[in-house]
Amino acid sequence: MATDPEIAKEGIKVSSTQSSLKDSAGVAGDVHQLPTYEHEKALVLKFDLRILPMLALMYLCNALDKGNLGNAKTDGFEKDLHFKSNQYNLILSIFYIPYVIFAPPFAMAGKRFGPHRALPIMMFSFGSFTLLGASVNNFAGMITLRWFLGMAESAFFPLVIYYLTTFYRRGELARRLAIFYAASNIANAFSGLLAFGVFQIKSHLDGWRYLFLIEGACTVIFSLIAFIYLPKSASEAKFLSEEEKHTAYMRIQMDSSSIVNEPFNLKEALKIFKIPVTYGFLAIEICLGVPLQSVSLFLPQIVARLGYSKVKTNLYTVAPNIIGAVMLLILAFSSDFTRIRFPFIALGFLFTFVGFIIYATIDVEHSIHVAYFACFMMTWGTSAPSVLLSTWYNNNVAHEGRRVTLTSVGVPLANLMGVVSSNIFRPQDAPKYIPALATTAAFGACGCAITLLLGTYMIFDNARRNRKGGVTLTASDVPTERLKDGPQIDEFRWFL
Repeated sequence: MATDPEIAKEGIKVSSTQSSLKDSAGVAGDVHQLPTYEHEKALVLKFDLRILPMLALMYLCNALDKGNLGNAKTDGFEKDLHFKSNQYNLILSIFYIPYVIFAPPFAMAGKRFGPHRALPIMMFSFGSFTLLGASVNNFAGMITLRWFLGMAESAFFPLVIYYLTTFYRRGELARRLAIFYAASNIANAFSGLLAFGVFQIKSHLDGWRYLFLIEGACTVIFSLIAFIYLPKSASEAKFLSEEEKHTAYMRIQMDSSSIVNEPFNLKEALKIFKIPVTYGFLAIEICLGVPLQSVSLFLPQIVARLGYSKVKTNLYTVAPNIIGAVMLLILAFSSDFTRIRFPFIALGFLFTFVGFIIYATIDVEHSIHVAYFACFMMTWGTSAPSVLLSTWYNNNVAHEGRRVTLTSVGVPLANLMGVVSSNIFRPQDAPKYIPALATTAAFGACGCAITLLLGTYMIFDNARRNRKGGVTLTASDVPTERLKDGPQIDEFRWFL
């Protein structure tokens, strides 16, 4: 990547009371022999080139396997499986029950045995279930597969977020996570293109079955490659020299974790729920979930109101998803550059609110260009808050066990709101879906308000702590090795 402003501005900060560090792999070194800016820049570039592309590819497969029902629906999926009434909404909803139930225990197990092993195993599992989806012939078979698909995907995104925090410092995380998450937007766009091509195949096999076969097979193949490719941790990566491993360890000790590669302790991890701000983050996740899932699951149906054929409808979902990925990167890079999270999260929610309000209030059939622009605004405002919110609370939790626990609850909670999205887009409201559009807009407005309130609280609390200590500190000034107990520590400052 280009020159990293985080490295340039901050450098590696070392506690004056600590004379040496030693990682779990036995890499030792004198903390007074600090790596140069050039060494750290080269190390980060190695992570960018070796870790990010594989994780992005893995998440692209994850997003394809999770969100392909919207495309299948446009190809007569419901008719072929003889669905009745709201059964399509039921197979969307059932996914989120195991997704939420199994995310915390699976994420904790992933922390225990290592994300480098857990992530490829999960990927192999959900790819296999997608493959099996091509053989389903009725509602019962599909709803069963969706249950197991929800289990297999439950801890995937939380573990990826945690995994990235073990390679990157706090101010570097948002744009890397955005690059990874942009794969979701690209997947939605690619899914539309893939569906456009697959649905034109002339065969005795239904087009949507071909779609499941192609996407599932690719996922299974890439999972085997990922199992071999991903390193256990930054300080144990085989592609690094001993000096680079030491540098990698120091970076995370000083600006990410209180104890690097700390063994998972459930009792300690659950203490995250004793911190009141945790519930503010979770409330924002709830508000985020409805617009995020509404766009992910129902953008083809929203675009279909423009009056195009099923082939063109899938094609016209491509551009909004691509531009949504671009906006995600713009907001994430801006957030990392300024080292501030909450204003950009609030801006994303605002985009969502405006986009859905426009689409719900105009005469779509006579204002097609304005309506299509509103679809772009919907995608602007869904991806960015998800990435930046996860980054925000991970930046404020130095304890690795608590970090993975909060993420494994927060991310599935947002996805659980897919149950709301699945049931507000009702067949009887088609094609306008006014109640669904209004509900989604309302969640966007609430998310914006809560984000601004929580960010304002953090600003005032940091000022209070500075007055009490007679100093002027920011989150960047305090090494994370001192912050195991979070806000209970006088030195703690909120990462805004």
